[in-house]
Amino acid sequence: MPTLIDKTGRVTDDWICAHADGPRPPPAANVLIPLALYREDPSGWHARPGRLGLLLSPADDPQQIDAELEHLSLVAIEFPSFTDGRGYSIARLLRERHHWRGELRAVGEVLRDQLQSLARCGFDGFALSDGVDIDQALAAFADFDEHYQADALGNAPFDRRGTQEPSSRRLANHSALRKD
Repeated sequence: MPTLIDKTGRVTDDWICAHADGPRPPPAANVLIPLALYREDPSGWHARPGRLGLLLSPADDPQQIDAELEHLSLVAIEFPSFTDGRGYSIARLLRERHHWRGELRAVGEVLRDQLQSLARCGFDGFALSDGVDIDQALAAFADFDEHYQADALGNAPFDRRGTQEPSSRRLANHSALRKD
């Protein structure tokens, strides 16, 4: 069973994942549902008293759930393999275009080396793959303290913090330094 962490440590996972071929979870349970299963009976899932979360696969388009976001407490994005990076893009889209502010969880093949990048894309929960050391995983969030890109939460990259210089002048100054 995966270990769930956030940036501060281990957290309790009180969500039950529903499966198409399995029994329906208890009515009051907090339920995480794959998008395809949710699409079969959206009103039935919304009628339940427990909290509702959606599990997106890398092939799912976050625009498909834009209307559902206000009814959700959790969006989990599956990483089927370490090399499949589509979940990073889905997370950025959910945070930046769809303004999702609820919990965003990475599940599946989630390894230590991905954690800081996942957090910068907007994830705040991480279901670690079996065998990942929790202390090492938590240390990953401090591996780098400067970044070249802004993150999904609006934190600027290191070269743009506190500068009042217009971008056109920065570009001109940068170009003047080049020796062609």
